[in-house]
Amino acid sequence: MLTSLILSAAAAASGSSVPADGTSWTIHADKVYTSTGKVHESALIVVEGGKIRAITPGVEATRDALHAPVVTAGMVDASARLTTGTSSVEQSSEVTPLVSAEFGMDLYSPGWGRLARSGVTSAFITPLNQNCIGGMGTVVKTAGDRSVKARTVEGAPMLCGAIGSQPSQRNSSAFGRPTSFFNRRPTTRMGVEWEWRKSFFEAAQAKQPDDAQKVLLDALAGKVGVFVQAWATQDIRTAVFLKEEMAREGFGEMRLVIDAGAEAWREPAMLVRTNTAVILPPVPAQGRTTDGALMSVECARVLRDNGISFALSGHGGSRLDIQAGLAMRGGLTREQALRAVTLTPAQLLGVDGRVGSVEAGKDADLILWNGEPFEATTRPVGVLVGGHLALDPR
Repeated sequence: MLTSLILSAAAAASGSSVPADGTSWTIHADKVYTSTGKVHESALIVVEGGKIRAITPGVEATRDALHAPVVTAGMVDASARLTTGTSSVEQSSEVTPLVSAEFGMDLYSPGWGRLARSGVTSAFITPLNQNCIGGMGTVVKTAGDRSVKARTVEGAPMLCGAIGSQPSQRNSSAFGRPTSFFNRRPTTRMGVEWEWRKSFFEAAQAKQPDDAQKVLLDALAGKVGVFVQAWATQDIRTAVFLKEEMAREGFGEMRLVIDAGAEAWREPAMLVRTNTAVILPPVPAQGRTTDGALMSVECARVLRDNGISFALSGHGGSRLDIQAGLAMRGGLTREQALRAVTLTPAQLLGVDGRVGSVEAGKDADLILWNGEPFEATTRPVGVLVGGHLALDPR
């Protein structure tokens, strides 16, 4: 295997062409940011069969190679939020752990193309956060075959839900005869928390747990991650305190990830204490996000300074490279901002064995930039997803 890698790199360096079959290319970059801390100068990347075969620094460009000033790994959006809307929500219950995000995906949506062309090559899709516990999330490639199975990147299973005002919106108590499925609990933030606690306690105490309760038990044991949307401080506290309560009761140690943690900067010690990771939402233009949460461009820096694992996200509406640029404005270095949109989200989602960095053996998910990433005038000029050109630089 090592010999074949060396021969392949040597052949590419000498000017031999790798067959351009749609998934095989040679790419030359003045600089390659790997997301692992290494930076290769004047490097040639050999892509074969949709995989990165070899990376050879210090090599002159070949005539037939694709060229870019900078190459990085494709970005991973850990909260892309591309669904078919409320039609993807199971309305019969507020606790639906058996629902999968794949049932609410429309792979014909133009949103996928926009994500891919902006440099997002993998995205974590969650059930729409209308239920307290909405179901299982799925990591998918943003381009390729229009089949969920073909695009899925197997990773760490994640049970997704929400704590805050959103799950209780539009619900109302039923007086007399219910007239719609909105005549149900919860109707308040306290009710949302009650649904979470009730579900976990019932699962933990069940003598013969059903399939849904088995998922909850796996979540309590840390076998399934718990991915909770919580924008404001009070809701982040609720999620963290729930994790600590379950541990005190002897039910297990949840692996908690706070999604949309706009106010995670307020009480970082709480997140450090519980080893909780954070997915940051897009920085709001007016400073306030959903649930009135206050967020600034310095939020990422505060999490970094406290050693909290975090990733940036675009929520399907904001360019992820712009969010990385704003994080740099708030105090992150370029390498830290790059890691927050590539390797760190890949690690949190358990897909870093395939994506998230520029390394031999990984998927050829690459971005070709026309300058230093995340600057105001820099844009992706080429994007590869599994070796296929989603954005052609030629």
